[in-house]
Amino acid sequence: MVAVIISENCVGCATCVDECPVEAISLDGENIAVVDEGECSDCGECVDVCPTEAIEIE
Repeated sequence: MVAVIISENCVGCATCVDECPVEAISLDGENIAVVDEGECSDCGECVDVCPTEAIEIE
């Protein structure tokens, strides 16, 4: 299981980037969060801090 970004809900606030303990999330050129699936540890911290509910664990 990994974090999945719902791009239409992402506002590019970078809260998830700052909170990810394994630095698996970054913002792309359009300020949309992107998850490095190989680095994601499935901890769910990003889901808990996202203000727009743009992240799910799948």
